[in-house]
Amino acid sequence: MKIMSVVGARPNFMKIAPLIRELSKYPDQFEHLLVHTGQHYDARMNQAFFEALEIPAPDVNLEVGSGSHAEQVGRTMICFERVVRDWRPDWIVVVGDVNATCACAITAKKEHVKLAHIEAGLRSFDLDMPEEINRMVTDRLADVLFTTDGMASDNLRKEGVPQSRIQLVGNIMIDTLLRNRERAAELDLNQVVRENLLDCGGAPGGSKPLPKLSAHDYAIVTLHRPSNVDDRGIFGSLLEFILTDCCRDMAVVWPLHPRTRKQMQVFGLWEKACATPGLLMLEPLGYHELLRLNMQARLMFTDSGGLQEECCVLGTPCLTLRDNTERPVTLEDFGGASVLVGHDIDQIRCQYNRRKNGQRVPCCPPLWDGRVAERIVAFFRDECGMGA
Repeated sequence: MKIMSVVGARPNFMKIAPLIRELSKYPDQFEHLLVHTGQHYDARMNQAFFEALEIPAPDVNLEVGSGSHAEQVGRTMICFERVVRDWRPDWIVVVGDVNATCACAITAKKEHVKLAHIEAGLRSFDLDMPEEINRMVTDRLADVLFTTDGMASDNLRKEGVPQSRIQLVGNIMIDTLLRNRERAAELDLNQVVRENLLDCGGAPGGSKPLPKLSAHDYAIVTLHRPSNVDDRGIFGSLLEFILTDCCRDMAVVWPLHPRTRKQMQVFGLWEKACATPGLLMLEPLGYHELLRLNMQARLMFTDSGGLQEECCVLGTPCLTLRDNTERPVTLEDFGGASVLVGHDIDQIRCQYNRRKNGQRVPCCPPLWDGRVAERIVAFFRDECGMGA
């Protein structure tokens, strides 16, 4: 069986690594081709993850690069169509909800190739999110939908997807977390900070002394969504809360997404952030480095869906800076570690004060057991008559 899998951006890499590893156990049954669309092309956002997660170099790199949503989707479809026609796979596997996921899903069906979607059925019910459009389009086209949890499966059934196309397999990203947890634990917290500390470029406070981190005495911040960083008022209020309330209580470690760093400078917030004692702004981190920090953080502020899931399994109290989430299984109401706070500062402050001294309570939803890739590959082995 010829299987072509697609990655486009960093969130995909953690999800595809276990699948590639599992497929490689059956070289007589599967021929696999990995296509990277090149949506993320920065070395810290891309190549470092391939190396850290032991993902083989892509067989094809479409080098799509940056651009608007339409530009990325259009260029990806044009380039991916040629690859599909050259290789003629039996199945195309897409993961997650980035632009590459949607573009390659459309191309697969136009080329009459069977399509599998890993992480299907997630819904935020917010059509202002580009990822929601990508999820809905991909799920509508997929021949088999691999879901992370029962809520995701329920979403698909409510949309009229036949049960025969839904495969509840669990969260493949947790396969990666569990496999790499011990390796991450070996890293030194303070070395991670020292080696990735951002140069403030001569800004006042750029040479401030570094606080020494120890377990459970620091918070982590990650922000990248346009709804949080592209509006001067919203981003400025969030930053002010972090610099005053949070940095007063504990050290704050903030790996800066390139978009976030750019907006901080555009809005004139950079110098104040550089001058604030206790705020440690870092380059984008590798997988193991960020996992190491998350394993012993007192608190997480994030708008990342993947980090919500990690916090759930690790038990890190998580303030999700969004009004909705496509991953409700990670929320406190369902036994997880996350609470939605949006960008309302009063709500953020209330939940921060309630949770800043809270206990870590790890929660693993059903089938988040490190064996998701096994279940997915078992499906494909059954499809080609080679199951156990």
